[in-house]
Amino acid sequence: MLKLYIGNKNYSSWSMRPWVLLKQAGIDFDEVMIRFDSFEAGSEFKKMLGQVNPVGKVPVLMDEGFAIWDTLAIVEYIAEKFPEKKLWPPDSKARARARSVCAEMHSGFTALRSACPMNIEASLPEIGQLVWRDKPTLQAEITRIVAMWSGLLTEHGGPMLFGQFSIADAYFTPVCMRLKTYALPVPPSISAYVDRVCSLPGVKAWTDAALLEKDFLDFEEPYRVRR
Repeated sequence: MLKLYIGNKNYSSWSMRPWVLLKQAGIDFDEVMIRFDSFEAGSEFKKMLGQVNPVGKVPVLMDEGFAIWDTLAIVEYIAEKFPEKKLWPPDSKARARARSVCAEMHSGFTALRSACPMNIEASLPEIGQLVWRDKPTLQAEITRIVAMWSGLLTEHGGPMLFGQFSIADAYFTPVCMRLKTYALPVPPSISAYVDRVCSLPGVKAWTDAALLEKDFLDFEEPYRVRR
């Protein structure tokens, strides 16, 4: 049985990607949540996670004692282990494009990450208005996301980025969460895609659990002093 180590569902965008992929694909796995307490070297989080991952970060996928960390490595491993699930698009060019946009998400969109950290249970539209007004780099990144998603949805006919649900949709799910939390301005077609993603059973299972956590971690909350 696969075992996936994750952090808090409300905050951990990186954990969300492989968890949603496994759940939506119907692949059995055991979840091990290591709640955030701090990211300092001596924290319980770091000590517990250090037993399975020398980098000390989530997520980590364990398969019969073998550890895989970094989300790109994890999703590639899952795709190879379960080829029948067709988690990448079958067409070679579409598959290359899906890998390209996942890599772009993996290494980019730093303004969005910084200004709008994932916080599923929060509603922060007023913060979204302020960061949109004050951060042109954020505007540029959202413009790029809108262009990317619009092009893929048009090319592949929806309802997901490459037609059917794929790794690419799982990879951009935390962006959907950010767009909703901060009410960032996007066209109706993009809002409709976000709604479709949020309605996926695997995504809904994650968000429902996030809403039940009720943790409030000040180092993950730049915009609130309480829940």
